[in-house]
Amino acid sequence: MNGGAAARPAEGCWRGMGPGGLCGLWRRAAGPEEQRLLELLSYGLVALGAASALLLCFIPMPYGRYSSRRFGCLLPARPAWVLQELPSLLIPLGLAACGGPVTSDWPNRCLLGCFVVHYAHRSLIFPLLIRQGKPTPFFTFVLALLFCVYNGYLQGRSLSNYAKYPSGWLQDPCFITGFTGWLVGMAINIHSDHILRNLRKPGETGYKIPRGGLFEYVSGANFFGEILEWFGFALACYSIESLSFALCTLFILGSRAKQHHQWYLEKFEDYPKSRKIVIPFVY
Repeated sequence: MNGGAAARPAEGCWRGMGPGGLCGLWRRAAGPEEQRLLELLSYGLVALGAASALLLCFIPMPYGRYSSRRFGCLLPARPAWVLQELPSLLIPLGLAACGGPVTSDWPNRCLLGCFVVHYAHRSLIFPLLIRQGKPTPFFTFVLALLFCVYNGYLQGRSLSNYAKYPSGWLQDPCFITGFTGWLVGMAINIHSDHILRNLRKPGETGYKIPRGGLFEYVSGANFFGEILEWFGFALACYSIESLSFALCTLFILGSRAKQHHQWYLEKFEDYPKSRKIVIPFVY
């Protein structure tokens, strides 16, 4: 596909960008080689999640209550959170703006919208709700930033350029079930974060046992919500890229939930012993 075709506004490139512009670059990059790259990156994402889960068995994630200067200088919680999550919002939006063979298809619009809505909340709304968040170590910030760049490209490029769905996919049981899982999971995640933010009254310090919602069943209710959300997304997308993200989320957040669960048991003698770690009634 030549550069002149890549620069036509009718094909979705930003106005005024020539063949050497960013949209032209993405157009020229499209093809079987990039599709193979996305597949390899998907396998890499699963491997990354599994390796991180193994590492977290021995070293606590240096974040929040586990923050330490051993992992670099400490950054203010709010700006660090915005900057590290923002690539997962901006990269897919940029790829969609450049256009692609499937960008205008309704299933792709809806699925890309799900991804963007989540990260719009995580990068723009959630940080504003943080009250007195623990500083973020620079090392943790860089890892999160790189992950969001990696996954933002993987999901955004797949849905804007390669994921093709049959007519009527929005009425397919896979999409409906997956979308419902995504929506319920996001609601659980947001509600659980609300519970955690309001554990302490103004002026209070220290930690408390989370109660209410799914915290009555698991220690990591917020993590369970996000795991459910991305497995629902994976079912609705029905692609290797989305499945790899769901598995990576399961590995990493499952390990963090186990970390939290053990911390609660050690810190609070009256911590409910019936609570599971992250999956209600199962684990």
